[in-house]
Amino acid sequence: MTAPPSAVSEKPTVSYSELGRLFIRLSLSAFGGPVAHIAIAEDEIVARRGWLTREHYLDLVAATNLIPGPNSTEVMIHVGYVLRGIPGAIFTGACFILPSALLTLLLAVVYVNTGSLPQIEAILNGIKPVIVAVIASVGYRLVRSALTTPALWGLFGLSTGVMLLTDIPEVLVMLAAGAVYGVYKTGAGGKNIAAGAHSFIPLLLLQTASGAVVSSGLWDIFWYFLRIGSVLFGTGYVLIVYIQQDLVNNFRWLTSQQLLDAIAIGQMTPGPVSTTVAVVGYILAGVPGAAVGTLGIFLPCFVLVILTAPLIPKMRRSPFLSAFLSGVNAGVIAAVLLTVIDLTGAALHTPTGAWSPAGVIIAVTALVLLLRFKVNATWLIVTGGIAGLLLGM
Repeated sequence: MTAPPSAVSEKPTVSYSELGRLFIRLSLSAFGGPVAHIAIAEDEIVARRGWLTREHYLDLVAATNLIPGPNSTEVMIHVGYVLRGIPGAIFTGACFILPSALLTLLLAVVYVNTGSLPQIEAILNGIKPVIVAVIASVGYRLVRSALTTPALWGLFGLSTGVMLLTDIPEVLVMLAAGAVYGVYKTGAGGKNIAAGAHSFIPLLLLQTASGAVVSSGLWDIFWYFLRIGSVLFGTGYVLIVYIQQDLVNNFRWLTSQQLLDAIAIGQMTPGPVSTTVAVVGYILAGVPGAAVGTLGIFLPCFVLVILTAPLIPKMRRSPFLSAFLSGVNAGVIAAVLLTVIDLTGAALHTPTGAWSPAGVIIAVTALVLLLRFKVNATWLIVTGGIAGLLLGM
């Protein structure tokens, strides 16, 4: 079997300073949730710099759906691993996580001590339309590169319908799409399945259940979030469900209002959604609580990516798993489409439900600048935030 382009293309030499500049900037400017982070990073890593091919990048995105942890963070760690090995994975992940976590912590301190975050909402109102444009432009590029056969188009349509009409978690739809396409392409003979099954053994061994916790000391905070990070599939938003059930309802570490405050601050800041844990840790035990909580939730990402990243090229050499990844990618693009639809409703409407003329103008202008003139998404996000602040004043 001929290796795909992503497997044979020569990787460019990328310095740590280049990685640091990009991923720190992404950490401080990537608003909009995991799909938006992946889209913005694709624009920077694939379209603008050519560090990875689009096919290789999509394989990394697909692979993150097979292991626990916040997807967008794991994609960034994967990129670092591909370009600079294990040190690159650790460095890139830290650059993506820490600036956002520190900003989240700063806002948590301000919020807890003053009860307000002035001008943040106005800035977000300007940023959200740009995020919609960024995701739409990346979705357009992904469709052209990933949906290369009628079967994949059909799987994309089916995945979109299932995600739209049911409450089945997106990650399960993506995995089902991969399995369906794998069976379709190879017949899923026993030999093909056996050839790829060993790829998943480390993942099964690393699954641990979250046990009961009573106190809220630093060790308890760290251990709780470490275990949650080891079993958290999908996006960082699923983390909120765990916190609500465990820390509010069962352990009573937080009140419902405190959880809402933590979520609000996590949504106001760029970077990984899971930095919401820094707010929770700060509420529970101050700055040390924020530090150990953040370490606990993200540590499994590094371990799991470093253990599984060498398996991705092997997966592409396996006929079944290669088709499986292609099917998962069709599901990923369906999730991108629905994210654009969801965010469009939130970003381009006023609180009364009417269309926001300013939001529509910002979104359309950003989309044209991205597709026609290849303007850097980060600068568009900054410009959108400034426009939102001026309009809010």
